[in-house]
Amino acid sequence: MQIVVNTRLLIQNKLDGIGWFSYQTLKRITQKHSDVHFVFLFDRECDDEFIFSDNITPLVLGPQARHPFLYYTWFHWSVKNLLNRMNPDLFLSPDGFLSPGAKCKQLPVIHDINFLHNPQDLKPLTSKYYNYFFPKYAQLATRIATVSEYSKADISENYLIDSNNIDVVYNGINEGFAPLSDPSQQIIREKYSHGKPYFLFVGSQSPRKNLNRLIAAFDVFKEQTHSDYKLVLVGAVYSNENDVKRVIDKSKYKDDVIFTGRQPQEELEKIMASAFALTFVPYFEGFGIPIIEALQCEVPVICSRTTSMPEIIGNAGLLVNPYEVNSISDGMIELYHNSSLRNQLIEHGKIRKDVFSWDKSAELLWSSIIKSL
Repeated sequence: MQIVVNTRLLIQNKLDGIGWFSYQTLKRITQKHSDVHFVFLFDRECDDEFIFSDNITPLVLGPQARHPFLYYTWFHWSVKNLLNRMNPDLFLSPDGFLSPGAKCKQLPVIHDINFLHNPQDLKPLTSKYYNYFFPKYAQLATRIATVSEYSKADISENYLIDSNNIDVVYNGINEGFAPLSDPSQQIIREKYSHGKPYFLFVGSQSPRKNLNRLIAAFDVFKEQTHSDYKLVLVGAVYSNENDVKRVIDKSKYKDDVIFTGRQPQEELEKIMASAFALTFVPYFEGFGIPIIEALQCEVPVICSRTTSMPEIIGNAGLLVNPYEVNSISDGMIELYHNSSLRNQLIEHGKIRKDVFSWDKSAELLWSSIIKSL
């Protein structure tokens, strides 16, 4: 059996949510199924760390696909031509893009369709590309995998796909996330929050991450509690770096809002484990990986009651309305004053986290692969 895999998001030191999904599931699948030949397609020189086993052949195809015109060139021409020459049993695409015109079976992992509901959150050309081609990819797919029951229903309803042809493959939790001792936490707080407890957000500066309301809610929290707590924002710049800075500059408590930028994985794990709470209030998520990373670190979670997030957090989080600043601030204030609630959420999280593991994710993705053949 031969499976060709789109691995263009496996980039050294730059793994994001979909990149980690690709890394963790493909590592397990390729190592477990040594009788299968996998061809990994990169759009740039690949690092040896992504060649997980001897049954993988890496190929580099140009051009680098980082823009809608280049998406089209790579998937609709370069990948299509290669697939038709190789005629593999399956083309697996962990980022959801497919190759129209390829004659083989194709399995995309469509993590969410936020771009359909909130097209304004993407650059105009990217939004047009996604909203034109992803419905076509969904119809072209032999099967579809996605990362939550919410996304499954969303894709089924909006793209008119039989839900029986959509498989849910939850994300897992990276191995380095774990609780830290009090002294170790204090070292991290000294490094990032002037030694003070902090609420934490992890993610990009995409508009859907709702940082403007989170920062406004933090202002209300500070105004009402007069505490010395900080708000730490960790993540890559999404588009215009000034967007978030402008919101922070308007904050009355801007000196208590700390933006660290993107952090190395090992550092992120420590920052997460040292937080007073994760405040994760996007208005749209297909899954929300930081939620389960916080659970693994025994950090309580405040998250949105919209889209997939209630499904992922279960009874282990405090749910708020991401569209209402006062709802977010009320959650922060309640957690600040109510230590018994905070401890209860931590205990529930210790149970809830066991639902998610990359071993389970890999098994579920492999099952979807087998169904596609």
